[in-house]
Amino acid sequence: MTDAARTPDRADEGPEELVDGPPRGPLGFEAAYSAYGPMVYRLAMVYLGRRADAEDVVQEAFIRLLHRSPGFADGEHERRWLLRVAVNLCRDQLRGFWRRRTVELEPGLPAREEGDLGLAEAVVALPEQYKGPIHLHYWEGYSVAEIGEILKLGQSAVKMRLKRGRELLKKEMEGM
Repeated sequence: MTDAARTPDRADEGPEELVDGPPRGPLGFEAAYSAYGPMVYRLAMVYLGRRADAEDVVQEAFIRLLHRSPGFADGEHERRWLLRVAVNLCRDQLRGFWRRRTVELEPGLPAREEGDLGLAEAVVALPEQYKGPIHLHYWEGYSVAEIGEILKLGQSAVKMRLKRGRELLKKEMEGM
């Protein structure tokens, strides 16, 4: 590709023609975003519970895919890598300054009652250590071994977190 072909004032070329080299990963960036973007977003929503924060995590995960991704063996390797990056970004946000600096709502403000929680919202309300395994197992269909790889946990730890997470969900759903 010549320097003239890379100039942004050429209206006949799309942005994909302006990128150097082959697409990263087996799917290419746009195909990876289409295939894995909703899954990364759902995982971020489970961890963070806020739409804007989840969108930030998705954006940052795919920026890292574009700029820092390793060579992937296949699409599954790419998918697991993105999930791992998303989990790490969510944890970083949860430890961040702005998350710790929250204020309780005033008593007179209208808010939903705790009994109004659905199953998805109950999962979001779980402690952080149970959210990821529950979501990855029941919504994304990963096995215990695969969840262990993604979250960097042993299989027994994943099984225990699934068990305890289910117990907490059961208590929450029965209390409604």
